[in-house]
Amino acid sequence: MSDPGKSSASASSAATTTATPAPGSDTYKGWLFKWTNYLKGYQRRWFVLSNGLLSYYRTQAEMAHTCRGTINLATAHIDTEDACNIVLSSGGRTYHLKASTEVERQKWVTALELAKAKAIRMMNDQSGEEEPTSRSDRSELQGALKTLASKLDDLCTCNELIAKHGAALQRSLSELEALRVPLEGSEKIKAVNERATLFRITSNAMINACRDFLELAESHSRRWQRVLQHEREQRTHLEETIEQLAKQHNSLERAWRECLNCVFSPGVSERPRKEEASDEDEDTEYFDAMEDSPAFITVTAADPSQHRRSQSNQSGASGGQPSDWNLEDHSSPSYNDLSGREVQPRRKRRTRIPDKPNYSLNLWSIMKNCIGKELSKIPMPVNFNEPLSMLQRLTEDLEYSELLDKAARCENSLEQMCLVAAFSVSSYSTTVHRTAKPFNPLLGETYELDRLEEFGYRSLCEQVSHHPPAAAHHVMSQRGWTLWQEITIASKFRGKYLSIMPLGAIHLQFHASGNHYVWRKVTSTVHNIIVGKLWIDQSGDIDIVNHRTKETCQLKFSPYSYFSREVPRKVTGVVADSEGQAHYILSGTWDERMESAKIVQSSRGSSGAEGKQKTVYQTLSPRLLWKKYPLPYNAENMYYFSSLALTLNEEEVSVSLTDSRLRPDQRLMEEGRWDEANTEKQRLEEKQRAVRRRREADASNAYEGYQPLWFHQRMDPLTGETSFVYKGGYWEAKERRDWSMCPDIF
Repeated sequence: MSDPGKSSASASSAATTTATPAPGSDTYKGWLFKWTNYLKGYQRRWFVLSNGLLSYYRTQAEMAHTCRGTINLATAHIDTEDACNIVLSSGGRTYHLKASTEVERQKWVTALELAKAKAIRMMNDQSGEEEPTSRSDRSELQGALKTLASKLDDLCTCNELIAKHGAALQRSLSELEALRVPLEGSEKIKAVNERATLFRITSNAMINACRDFLELAESHSRRWQRVLQHEREQRTHLEETIEQLAKQHNSLERAWRECLNCVFSPGVSERPRKEEASDEDEDTEYFDAMEDSPAFITVTAADPSQHRRSQSNQSGASGGQPSDWNLEDHSSPSYNDLSGREVQPRRKRRTRIPDKPNYSLNLWSIMKNCIGKELSKIPMPVNFNEPLSMLQRLTEDLEYSELLDKAARCENSLEQMCLVAAFSVSSYSTTVHRTAKPFNPLLGETYELDRLEEFGYRSLCEQVSHHPPAAAHHVMSQRGWTLWQEITIASKFRGKYLSIMPLGAIHLQFHASGNHYVWRKVTSTVHNIIVGKLWIDQSGDIDIVNHRTKETCQLKFSPYSYFSREVPRKVTGVVADSEGQAHYILSGTWDERMESAKIVQSSRGSSGAEGKQKTVYQTLSPRLLWKKYPLPYNAENMYYFSSLALTLNEEEVSVSLTDSRLRPDQRLMEEGRWDEANTEKQRLEEKQRAVRRRREADASNAYEGYQPLWFHQRMDPLTGETSFVYKGGYWEAKERRDWSMCPDIF
């Protein structure tokens, strides 16, 4: 990519370098090109390296009032891409920089590396100092002050005693001197008197020095208290300012959206100019138009004969039965099986839980000190939770298990892939309104879901690791499939939004065909953490691979953008064979429905705005694969739980002693007793920490980390990763009703 304004930047940089301190000094300044977004590319910015911080400004004059961004080098990663490029990354922030010459780039890299080393040393030195005062630290400090005050009282008492005893000694010596004694004795008394005088002078000097020290300490103590109070007031003022700015930002966003709705009506083709947006807002996500839109265009075939011919071909491939893709929408797989779900099951499940209490709590007051931290390490009250654990949320992936039942009966592996893709998308449909956080499972906590009689499957989850939090899941279905996964949740609070990145592969194997599918989840983002209404978005790509046939499906979850006219929560995908030839187009939304359309012809289309050619697919009419079930009545007062979610925490007999249903804080929260739930939550977490400390301190056995009860770690031959897989024994233990091997975690 060309560097705009490169010549002028070179001159300015050269002029600046002569006046810039050498690398390694406390301050280093100069011009660099910074990547802003796809619209503006690289822009010339003034960078200042000082005290381990790299800050940048649009101009040198801005140094007096406006800093556009800062990276702490102590935690930053410095990388070099080519002759002139530098990449700095710290946490979730990345700067792509470009110097005007290779020599200039090397000077900056040297300065950055030296500043980073110095910042790390300073951070390590400070880590040994006293930590910020917590409640225990404050009590310790108050105790120290009381001890010092007591010692000062002792010093004052000693002062009085020294003065009193010194005066008495002086009087005694004077009396001795007045007595008639031999000459030799008189001289000795005189010498003692002189020494006593010296002692009195020295004692007085010490007393005066102590008095001066006491007065100085008291004056400095008052000054330090004033400074501390000033710092507290400044911090409070800064917090209020940040909160006010967040509210103003939210108001501006609403006003901007309303302005767009007024100015740009749906019938107008003109788009708002992205160039007008500031490139310095680091939290704004810019998406290239060609990247957001699918790399293909679909055109529905209008030839009825071709449609009929395709129907006959598909019927032959399905063993003479009409293909699912040629049925009307109302007879789609999900709707066929929906009637089966409405049949009265052998056990009547509950259809409601107690309404959510109306508790108000200031989220900002809790989250303001947690920016950049792992979500699992933030001590959150139950007020921000929902009465389900992460293990139960993971089990909710089975909400639309009938899609897998249908896929198990497919003889055509490409049609089977379409249903598997629809199942992978359906797992996100329950999250659209679920902004509350599930309970972090305790180490060793389990959750079983036995739906053998109703839907033919049994599911088991176990929390196999606490830091990082990881859960293993295994599902066995009598209807021809097995699913297993290990999910590790990585999460970061970024201030305005919270990113949740599930790590780990999901495996699905069909018994009859041996088709083995593997895919991974996308990133979930919770927006408007500080102010405004919380909302969730899913973004990223899912690549599903059938490792037996090498067929693939690429799904794209488009991130929401204010500037996009696309349908919100849009998902598109292409199902291709082992040769890369596309056969089906998938489209829909992750919160509502997914459709598939069979490709009958493909051709290369015209070039787009950036010279990229889009493939034009001619397809049959789309057919419904999956549609979301409607939420139960009064769902908005029951945490927006689905019908399945309402039953997940229902009390069951004969479950393991570590089952999430038996967790007391979660049960108390469901019953609306949130204060008691918070107390129980703190007790359980402290109990878990105490057990870990005992396990690590146990000298009788070498500490090898926690070993799960129902899962063991094995190398996955397909992905090459180690993961926890089910080793058996749980359901047999349940039949025996023997849970003696279970740890006491509640």
